Amino acid sequence: MTADKLTLDPQLLEVLACPQDKGPLDYDHEEQLLINPRMGIAYRIDDGIPVLLIDEAQPHPADNEV
Repeated sequence: MTADKLTLDPQLLEVLACPQDKGPLDYDHEEQLLINPRMGIAYRIDDGIPVLLIDEAQPHPADNEV
């Protein structure tokens, strides 16, 4: 049995901020990411828990590789 992707509470999304620039984050439900388009980075969500650690940020979009 596979678990469906979790959805973050909209009220939680309103208060979450990027730890680097303190700005709002966009939620990508399919990829389970919180995205900061201003900085081109994303933070993963593990089992419904946002991992908002600067050291864990990843480039976004990830398809920049050529």
